[in-house]
Amino acid sequence: MKFNHATLSHAGGRKFNEDAANNWLISNTQGCWVMADGLGGHGGGDVAADMAANSIIEAYKNNPEFSAGQLDTLLAMAHQAILQGQQQNDRVSAMRSTAVVLMLQGKQALWAHIGDSRLYYFSHGLIVQQTKDHSVPQVMVDAGHIRADAIRHHEDRNRLTRSLGNPGKLRTTVLEQAIEVHPGDAFLLCTDGFWEFVTESDMQATLANASAPVDWLAAMERILQSRAPDSHDNYTATALFLEPQP
Repeated sequence: MKFNHATLSHAGGRKFNEDAANNWLISNTQGCWVMADGLGGHGGGDVAADMAANSIIEAYKNNPEFSAGQLDTLLAMAHQAILQGQQQNDRVSAMRSTAVVLMLQGKQALWAHIGDSRLYYFSHGLIVQQTKDHSVPQVMVDAGHIRADAIRHHEDRNRLTRSLGNPGKLRTTVLEQAIEVHPGDAFLLCTDGFWEFVTESDMQATLANASAPVDWLAAMERILQSRAPDSHDNYTATALFLEPQP
């Protein structure tokens, strides 16, 4: 299959963009895409996000093994890189980052994440799988206290339960069994500043009218910009279309 992808990243209403974008590596029928979002309020979010994304891509480049175990290892290496960076500079001693990683090999896909950067998998134009946030509102959803659609604007939405660089045991969520993918399928990786204003129904509706990933992203960005306040967060997204080999 052919991998056709595009990325957008914008500071939004903030002075600095603490999202890491354009981190990917493709070789023949295999590829890896990474997105990371530095946590605001902890200092050095941009450093943490770049460190996480670069660490994962570099480690994948050195060992492009396609397995759930490898995904776990890649995130663990990013976590260690951030922890080491915290020790070297007081300014970033508390830096944290989310991360979401997608790996494709032939007709199979695997992914993993930590935090609230999301992955959506589309087949026949519909979302068939998506990651679940590591956040306080997601815990409330799992406990049946609120509905899933209440996460977007919940007062505790930015309270994460897991992140890279957080003290203690690293707990990631990894898709343990690869899924089979097909030409016509699509993936969307995005930070919370993106999915906060672009709903799942928006994603599906715009996908139906998009002939290329860049068009899909542009349509979703227009929706985001029509809804977001002036002070809104950084937003980043990568769209990927799986296409048959010419």
